[in-house]
Amino acid sequence: MSVNAQGKVDTGPGVRSRERLVVIGNGMAGCRAVEEILERDPDRFDITIFGAEPRVNYNRIMLSPVLAGEKSFDEIVINPAEWYADNAITLISGDPVVQIEREARRLVTHSGHVEDYDRLLIATGSDPFVIPVPGKDLPGVVTFRDLDDVDNMVAAAEKGGNAVVIGGGLLGLEAAHGLSLRGMRVTVLHLMPTLMERQLDEAAGWLLKSELERRGQTILTGADTAEIVERNGQVGGVRLKDGTEIPAEIVVMAVGIRPNTQLARAAGLEVGRGIVVDDHMVTSDPAILAVGECVEHRGACYGLVAPLWEMCRSLADGLTDQPNGYEGSVTSTKLKVSGIDVFSAGDFSGGDDCEDIVMRDAARGIYKRVVVRENRLVGAVLYGDTGDGSWYFDLLKKGEDIADIREALIFGQAFAAGGALADPNAAVAALSDDAEICGCNGVSKGKVVACIAAGAHSLDAVRSTCKASASCGSCTGLVESLLTLALGEDAVESGPKTVCKCTSFTHDDVRRLILEKDLKAIPEVMQELHWTTPDGCSSCRPALNYYLLCAWPAEYQDDERSRFVNERLHANIQKDGTYSVVPRMWGGLTNPRELRAIADVVEKYDAPMVKVTGGQRLDIFGIRKEDLPAVWADLNAAGMVSGHAYGKALRTVKTCVGSEWCRFGTQDSTGLGVKLEQLTWGSYMPHKFKMAVSGCPRNCAEATIKDFGVVCVDSGYELHIGGNGGIKVRATDLLCKVETEEQAMETCIAFIQLYREDAHYLERTAPWLERKGLAWIKAQLFDDPDTVPSLADRFRLSQKHWQVDPWAGRAHGAHRELHSHLGEIRPFKMENA
Repeated sequence: MSVNAQGKVDTGPGVRSRERLVVIGNGMAGCRAVEEILERDPDRFDITIFGAEPRVNYNRIMLSPVLAGEKSFDEIVINPAEWYADNAITLISGDPVVQIEREARRLVTHSGHVEDYDRLLIATGSDPFVIPVPGKDLPGVVTFRDLDDVDNMVAAAEKGGNAVVIGGGLLGLEAAHGLSLRGMRVTVLHLMPTLMERQLDEAAGWLLKSELERRGQTILTGADTAEIVERNGQVGGVRLKDGTEIPAEIVVMAVGIRPNTQLARAAGLEVGRGIVVDDHMVTSDPAILAVGECVEHRGACYGLVAPLWEMCRSLADGLTDQPNGYEGSVTSTKLKVSGIDVFSAGDFSGGDDCEDIVMRDAARGIYKRVVVRENRLVGAVLYGDTGDGSWYFDLLKKGEDIADIREALIFGQAFAAGGALADPNAAVAALSDDAEICGCNGVSKGKVVACIAAGAHSLDAVRSTCKASASCGSCTGLVESLLTLALGEDAVESGPKTVCKCTSFTHDDVRRLILEKDLKAIPEVMQELHWTTPDGCSSCRPALNYYLLCAWPAEYQDDERSRFVNERLHANIQKDGTYSVVPRMWGGLTNPRELRAIADVVEKYDAPMVKVTGGQRLDIFGIRKEDLPAVWADLNAAGMVSGHAYGKALRTVKTCVGSEWCRFGTQDSTGLGVKLEQLTWGSYMPHKFKMAVSGCPRNCAEATIKDFGVVCVDSGYELHIGGNGGIKVRATDLLCKVETEEQAMETCIAFIQLYREDAHYLERTAPWLERKGLAWIKAQLFDDPDTVPSLADRFRLSQKHWQVDPWAGRAHGAHRELHSHLGEIRPFKMENA
């Protein structure tokens, strides 16, 4: 698989004997439609997908956890690059389609690329609505719709200050939650008197508002924005029509969405609020279909995922000669808003012909309301306890007579069924096969049961096969109940988390068996431990590569293919496709020769930014991939080596000046920091590893938030472990106190080796310490006086083979192919969009 200059993923040569299906939109609806087609008839179409973003398909529903720092982008990817390749799909990313030529049946992209089609699927989704007020175009005004928006918000949050979110719907509240977690002071402005008024009634909206205010956010309802205030050329605040002004360094517009119909309208397709489609998702042109948030079906536009999945199924049925028309959707919303469970379905506006049944539990923060008309459930709102949401929604969709359970209806399915309390799974068992279990991915009870019957006997297995519970996780309890019902409690596979979905073994199992079975290559591990995939995946290959490297330092050959891109290229890739380079500065020290070399590199290669890092280094930004070897050669010539700022390895040893210069210094902290860094650099770890040495208890080097920290005192050295900064700050625990530098260094490398040999891949020292316990770590190190020397000796053996500057080899031509210029994937800006 290769990538050309248009960002085109070429899956290899082939003969075009099938119909050409071209998809405009590499998002959730477009790719889900393709998945449904492939499931029905994988050989019917040659498929090409165009995406405006320079990325594979990811789960936009999960952007909120990315903003909150709870997930990474890799964790929300739905269709990785391998999916496109495995299904012979050509992906052209970062090059949006700008024109559809219907008579010629072809389309044109921004770069001028032309693609012919037999059938065209438009899945352009929706655009965020930006309220037309003065200041809306100021720097610092962002929307919340894609990963670039998240990056903008994270960058703003790093500077701290005030944030204003305009819009108190789901997206607005999630943006506020994420920015609040990242330390900003957040104010939410909502025009209507009730938050999330489309999903919640007044009572539930008030409960939500009160809870968010309790968490530190300021919520202003009935707030009408007059203008966004400018200060020094960028956002300075928001002024309301009543004259109130709220300061802000960033303003997030989250007031709603509207279907993206520009292409369809320009092509002459019938367009109302959205692209008009029939029950088979066919537009006014029989060769063109549309699906997702961009369409209008029977006068309705949908912004929830469940209707989109139903559309995709009907579309695939029609394209594969199994017509089963889409008849519209009865929608429900089951959400976790800033960690608070809410559910709504149907019409809860009430009226003279309706009866409201309400239950409130103030102590538990629970509110339930069901709306009944003519003995039929027509609406429901749940706050705080949404466990019966699927049952209420099933009653609502089927229009069942609820007269017999009227008195118990508000208490949920268990009470209404009578006797179900004796068996908590009975409520799930009573759900019909077409009852929705997972709203995020549109998975019914019947599909989950079929998945379990086909061999998915654990929660992870269900997630990986039919995707139920694979997104927000709010339906996990329902999936677990279905597993229990289908298999019995004793047969459900559970236990410690496996390395990945390719294996049933845990990280601890794999590490132990590598040693016990003398396994020394990735294919050997996979064969011996019965991997279920031929080549592993992006989760297990890097882990196996590290475990083998750690177990057999003198024998194992590093597998470059099993490293993340930053480690393969020994530099950090940036959002524009260039790289940053961080040379090592021992203990934060530098000299005129090194500084001149860095300055020469910056000028020679036109680097746009040089930044001092928190680890007392200089970070050179904007280096092109093909220039990296030459940059490294110039830095090597000045005696500088890789700072491993990209690696799961020792990053930095931060120091203060200590007794050499400081009036309060008790020991030579700078000297010890230099010795520690020279001893440990180049050592690969389960995750990044940072150290610091402070010359006195004033702790200027911040040693107590590092993976390993030394605090110098009059009588020696306090050694601290398991700290980290970042979103979730953790202070270190005191490991021990020693008298000499030599003891400090020996204990340090013994601790590092214990961490290297025991921790799971991608597990920082802080969660490792919390998982194993400080007492366990102390016992491992100190119960036997021979342990520290033994661990230290194993660390030195590893360093003998792995303490090598990777830049030097690349500077002399090693792996030259990795640094050739293959092309760039960049987003194009559409004019007049």
